[in-house]
Amino acid sequence: MGEHFHDIGDLRLLKDMKKLAPVEFEAWLALDNIVRRDGAVPKKYRELIAVAVATTTQCPYCIEIHSKAAKAAGATREELVGTSFIATALR
Repeated sequence: MGEHFHDIGDLRLLKDMKKLAPVEFEAWLALDNIVRRDGAVPKKYRELIAVAVATTTQCPYCIEIHSKAAKAAGATREELVGTSFIATALR
């Protein structure tokens, strides 16, 4: 358990990516930041949606980051697991 098939340390490469493609990086960051705020859809649900999309695209970095953020925003383990199964079923 707790074994990762990716290296979360790879996220350090984001600094390099920003230097290599600054315009594209900033556009991506602006879109990603939409998830991190409250709006008509509260932050907890925005993060759960992000978990569902990450599960569908199978991005381990996004799954990990948005799962932690969803928990921090008040999502329960049951909500996270349910979200993952719904996304997997629809995928």
